[in-house]
Amino acid sequence: MCPKVENGTAGRVTVTPAARRAIDALRAAQGRPVMFVQSGGCCDGSDPMCFPGGEFALGEGDMLVGVVHGCTFHMNADHYEALGRPLLVLDVEPGTPGGFSLPAGDGLHFVTRIKAPRRHSSC
Repeated sequence: MCPKVENGTAGRVTVTPAARRAIDALRAAQGRPVMFVQSGGCCDGSDPMCFPGGEFALGEGDMLVGVVHGCTFHMNADHYEALGRPLLVLDVEPGTPGGFSLPAGDGLHFVTRIKAPRRHSSC
């Protein structure tokens, strides 16, 4: 059995070329990296929220899942564990972002796709 993920980094997030372009545009507009926080709430579904770097107060239960294209990606550690420690893929889709999230471009928002971990691999 694998030990529970602590609030460190799992290094389990990647980014699509479309999301990489959106991040580049946001970094240029913001003048600094942005940060992502994977939503686990019901109101905005499970879309990641995007904020100017350091402008979202993380909670004690949040962990750094990884760094994508120079930007941190955070998620609640218990939620990450409950999902089976998946590989997260940051992408973009048409639509308006939820909550206070920065858009991924004109008419675009960030989304997270989940790739289930291989069950036969060790931790």
